[in-house]
Amino acid sequence: MADVSWHLSGDYFENCSCSIVCPCLVSAAPPLTARPTEGFCNVPLIFHVESGRYGDIALDGLNVLVILHAPGVMADGDWSVAAYIDQRADDKQTEALAAIFTGAAGGPMAAFTPLISKNLGVRKVPITFRIDGKTRSAEIPGILHMSVDPLPTMHPSGEMWANIGHPVSPDNMVMAVGAAGNTFSDHGMRWDNSGKNGLYAPIRWSNQA
Repeated sequence: MADVSWHLSGDYFENCSCSIVCPCLVSAAPPLTARPTEGFCNVPLIFHVESGRYGDIALDGLNVLVILHAPGVMADGDWSVAAYIDQRADDKQTEALAAIFTGAAGGPMAAFTPLISKNLGVRKVPITFRIDGKTRSAEIPGILHMSVDPLPTMHPSGEMWANIGHPVSPDNMVMAVGAAGNTFSDHGMRWDNSGKNGLYAPIRWSNQA
């Protein structure tokens, strides 16, 4: 499936288990080589595809969640990963989204694949994704409740933008914070990332150079 030409645009946010600001991405050490503030990293990455195509398969309006667990320094690998696909997706859309968001089809998520040792699989679930002003939120009943807001700033835009090189959006990322009650529960794990480091950005992806 990596040979199929695809592109998409939309929005994303995440809320990891690190205190603000996440040393995995912003520290004196090279990216991913600093120790996470809690000694591990639990991070959900939540995506809304505004428009996109995988070959001749339309992906417009669909949502995806990818969760990553790194037991220590992220560059050391041994990550566990699971993907959740919008239940509104048909079989072809599900296959396409799973390929894109696990990195199997190339593109930005492929940067993570060498670090993954355990694939927890793909599930289809109802995913709600909302943007309300500068607040990003998502809900999967019984699994995920997540919301982030930009970090306070004196900048008149109300947002701190940075080009921290994150594979999801290397040149365009807002520093954010997770809201109270931000939880994930599945695969024998339960995370509470309330008040922890967050990020959000528009995305524009392709597997073409």
